[in-house]
Amino acid sequence: MTPLPVRLYRASRLCLHLLRGVLTIALLFPFYGRLRRKSAVRRWSARSLAIINVVPRIYGEPPANASRSLVLVANHVSWLDIQVIHAVWQVRFVAKSEVRSWPVIGWLSAHAGTLFIERGSKRHAMRINQSIHAAFVDGDAIGVFPEGTTTHGNEVGKFHGSLLQPAVDEEALVCPVALRYLDVDGKLCIDASYVGDTSLAESVRMILRQPRITAELHFLAPIDAKGRTRRDLADATRAAIATKLSLPV
Repeated sequence: MTPLPVRLYRASRLCLHLLRGVLTIALLFPFYGRLRRKSAVRRWSARSLAIINVVPRIYGEPPANASRSLVLVANHVSWLDIQVIHAVWQVRFVAKSEVRSWPVIGWLSAHAGTLFIERGSKRHAMRINQSIHAAFVDGDAIGVFPEGTTTHGNEVGKFHGSLLQPAVDEEALVCPVALRYLDVDGKLCIDASYVGDTSLAESVRMILRQPRITAELHFLAPIDAKGRTRRDLADATRAAIATKLSLPV
């Protein structure tokens, strides 16, 4: 376990880094172009991970075919997932509406382009799908977590297909991404997960007490959505991710 003074030092640096993010968005983003904003998000995310000693280990690469609409589909373990992915590939994530109310992080996420959805609301899901289509027109890739919830990383839950309908409509390339967090001994790091009734503050404390967390990020072979249904895509991406993580399909 990380000594208390080290945890306090990391926590203070993280708070200062969050403040820097707020100031960057409030003061500089209005003058940044689209590419410069993406670059700023990438650097900020990578720095966030470095401060709390989360070390990304990347396997494969995001698809580089800009002529097609792109959708990232990942299993969901933690609020860290977005930071880990953003350090490599800047996509516009679809997140649960509760994230928007998180102190500071919710505000940062919204201004970084996150789309928020109310779970269980079909009408709101339709509006989000319209926003996704608009993002495709702007040339943005979209990131979704079809499980709709988080796990400890020791399983992959059922993938819901509703948010994959825009991928079907756009005949997009769908990129499965498998995420896993390991501790210093190479074992599954439960402290990295954000599950159940755990508060955000408690989750941060659990992460800070780990000496080091390795975030494995596997970019798998893209799946062409052309000619598929959203259920097909949900099943295919889930199977690819579960197989890569050696978990039950």
